[in-house]
Amino acid sequence: MKLFKSKNVFGEKLKPCSTDPVTGFYRTGCCDSDAEDRGKHLVCTIMTNEFLLYSKSRGNDLSTPVPQYNFPGLNEGDKWCLCAMRWKEAYAAGIAPLVVLEATNENVLSYIPMEALLEHAHRMEAE
Repeated sequence: MKLFKSKNVFGEKLKPCSTDPVTGFYRTGCCDSDAEDRGKHLVCTIMTNEFLLYSKSRGNDLSTPVPQYNFPGLNEGDKWCLCAMRWKEAYAAGIAPLVVLEATNENVLSYIPMEALLEHAHRMEAE
């Protein structure tokens, strides 16, 4: 297993996004990424039914399980490391899911402005 020393968008140690379901490109529970992750799964999000339907309409069905890839299928309320560009696309369409900033990789700032992430922020302390 790869070890990462990733930081979140605040420059602090990256917090886990989800272990149930287990998320992340490397299925570590964290939104870690490297050159192997072409999708840049950097954004820790909280799924909504609206977003799941949108993603499916765009050719990325996140709600249907795919056992051969150890993918359980997502439901409303699940946290998931989402591809930066899919989140940005949903943001432009007005249906971006909430973002857990403490668990969102700082490298996302190369693709998405902090202001956009802050607009959809869900703080872990609020849980």
